[in-house]
Amino acid sequence: MTPKVFLTGASGYIGGDVLYAVSQAHPDWEITALVRSKDKAAQITSKYPKIKIAHGDLDAKDLIEEEVKNSDIVYHCADCDHVASAEAIAKGAAYHTPEKPLWLIHTSGTGILTVEDQRAKTIGIERPKEYNDWDGVQELLNLPDDAFHRNVDKIIIGAGQKSPDSVKVAVVCPPTIYGPGRGPVNTKSIQAYILAAAVLKRKKGFLVGEGKNIWHQVHVQDLSNVYLALGDAAAAGGGKATWNDAGYYLAENGSFVWGDVQRAVAKVAHEKKLIDSADVDQLNFDQVAALNEFGPYAWGSNSRGHAIRARKLFGWNPQQPKLLDLIPEVVEVEAKAAGLA
Repeated sequence: MTPKVFLTGASGYIGGDVLYAVSQAHPDWEITALVRSKDKAAQITSKYPKIKIAHGDLDAKDLIEEEVKNSDIVYHCADCDHVASAEAIAKGAAYHTPEKPLWLIHTSGTGILTVEDQRAKTIGIERPKEYNDWDGVQELLNLPDDAFHRNVDKIIIGAGQKSPDSVKVAVVCPPTIYGPGRGPVNTKSIQAYILAAAVLKRKKGFLVGEGKNIWHQVHVQDLSNVYLALGDAAAAGGGKATWNDAGYYLAENGSFVWGDVQRAVAKVAHEKKLIDSADVDQLNFDQVAALNEFGPYAWGSNSRGHAIRARKLFGWNPQQPKLLDLIPEVVEVEAKAAGLA
C-alpha cells in the first residue's frame, strides 16, 4: 500500500531537504505539504507537481489535525517551538488505531542540551557533560522542563506514550546544521550563517567569551538521510527503527569548537577582503546579545550529543564535508546577501 505522508516545513530548510530526499527515493508516495502562502505553494508545486498542498500555517489547528488523522506517516519539520501545531498533531494522532498506526517523525534540536549554559547564562566555556541516544536515550526523553524545545518534545512524545500501539514516535534531534539545502524555497541554515553576517556587519571578527564551547554538527543532506531511513522503516511497519521509548535520534557528524569557527570566519572574510583584519575581539554576554539576541545561545553554549542509534540501526554514515571545510562558502553566501560580493 502506498503510504500517505503529511509534511510540515516544506518551504523551510530542513523540511525542504527532507521533501527532496523522500520524493526522490519514493516518487510514488502520496505527499501532502502544509504551506502558508500561495507564493511558496507555487514554488513547491513547480518542482513537485504531484504534491498536494494543504493551505494553512502552523496555527491552522483543525487542518493539521485532519491531515494527521488521514496520514500514515507525518514528518513534522517546521518550527520545533510551536506549541499549537504540536497539539494539533497529537489530536490527529489520537484517531489512529493499532490496525492503522501513525508513524510520527518529529524534529527537535540539540539546543535542548544547552540547559546548563541557559540556566547560568554562561558563554564560551567548555562543559564536560555529553549525551548519547543509545544507552542514554531515557535521559533524552526526560530532559528538564526548562530546556529549549522541551515543551513541544513532551507533547509529541506524550502522544506515543498515551497510545503506544497506535502512535509510533521518532524524534530527530539535529545539532548545528549547515550546507546548501535542496529544498524549493529556503536553502540556508542559521547558526554559522548569522555568525558570518554579524562579522561582516561589524567589519571585524569576534570570539564569544573564550570560544571554548563545543557543539556537534551535521550537513543538511546527511541529516535528511536519517529522516529517509525512518520513513522507510515506517512504511515497512516499523522496520529496523526503534520508536516511542527508544525513539530519539541525535544526528551528528562529530564535534567542533565554536572558537575555531569564529576564527575561521574572520580569517576567510579577511582573505576575501571583506574585513580589514583577521583579528578577533573577545566579547561578553551582553556584547554578543547586542549583535544577535540568540547569539549567546547559538554561538556560546555547549551542546554535546552523540548519534549512535541511526548508525547502529540503519548503518547511517555521514558523507558530506564538515562545517569548517565549508566556512568559505558560508561567508560567500552572507557576503552576497549583504551586497558585498
